[in-house]
Amino acid sequence: MNYLNINEEKLLPVVVELNTLLADYHVYYQKLRNFHWNILGQNFFDLHEKFEELYEDARTKIDEIAERILTLRYHPMSNLSAYLEASSIEESDSSLKDTEMVEETLKAHEVLLRQMTKVVEQADAVGDEGTIDLIGAYIRELEKMSWMLDAWNKTPAERLKETKEAVA
Repeated sequence: MNYLNINEEKLLPVVVELNTLLADYHVYYQKLRNFHWNILGQNFFDLHEKFEELYEDARTKIDEIAERILTLRYHPMSNLSAYLEASSIEESDSSLKDTEMVEETLKAHEVLLRQMTKVVEQADAVGDEGTIDLIGAYIRELEKMSWMLDAWNKTPAERLKETKEAVA
């Protein structure tokens, strides 16, 4: 029974990119746990809570990505060694300053967003609307969180571009 109405063999490139995203999310998740546990300084309360919010969101997405792979009738990657090998996100030191932790988180977001784009491109090529819908929502959420973290890491003197400057 082919409930997907997609040629299952054509889904392999989608699944490969989803497994890479799954690996990226696992390393990202652990990075956030590291930061949650090891944050120090005046921003402790804000960032301790924010990192927890982020890793809980990542944990949910890990499960949803794995379940999407299963829905596509493939096995999700499920070993830590495979995640570390497949992921483009690197582990982080535990002794970073708060602003460095936020920068490292934003770097991980760049990797995740790049990988999500690859997933959507592969899914679009085979008409996999379910994957496109799932990952499209992730992209929107992660872009918004990246904006917020970037704003947190800026000084009050830094400004955004004005519309008239962008047109000139």
